Amino acid sequence: MPSSMPAFDFPEEAVQAYALNDRMNQVLLEHLDPRAWRSKSPGQKGRTLADIFAHVHNIRCKWLRLSASHLKPPARLDRSRCTQKQAQAALAESADRCSQMLAEALSAPQSRVQGFVRDGWARPWPPGVAMFAYMITHDAHHRGQACMLAHQLGFPLTGQAAYGLWVWEKLAKECGFQLVAYGKAKRPTASGRSNPKSK
Repeated sequence: MPSSMPAFDFPEEAVQAYALNDRMNQVLLEHLDPRAWRSKSPGQKGRTLADIFAHVHNIRCKWLRLSASHLKPPARLDRSRCTQKQAQAALAESADRCSQMLAEALSAPQSRVQGFVRDGWARPWPPGVAMFAYMITHDAHHRGQACMLAHQLGFPLTGQAAYGLWVWEKLAKECGFQLVAYGKAKRPTASGRSNPKSK
């Protein structure tokens, strides 16, 4: 390993990735049309956008209660009454607390986070990569639901909300860290996009 290359710190990288993940939630909430917040697709039963984001926050509170009881979980959201701004604030708080849980679980062998319990009926997992991946995947699944529902309701996400989710360098900077390439890596000459005429 070149001396100029910093040592890989998985716990720190995981906590940063989790923060970036929640920044994506915040971007969606900042750009969702308020008229879509409690609407349902015509003729369909299912969650509203308010339901989805309240669920994400409340599940995080459950993880904290079951896996890291020493970290006091934030108040749960009432999905039938919470506003977009309340959801934003609640998600920011639960993300911060879950980041603390991850940091402890991944970096301290004698940490008080001895396992990850995703639900009351589930058996504990050892803290580690699976715990981190599950937490990220849960958010991403419901983020996708929210994007699709907004589109179905006639309020598709555009601009920063639609494409900004993938500008991770900018999102990372907004979270207070940088995604920096080691050394002076050259950009590939190809665009990476497939040519439809070649098919």
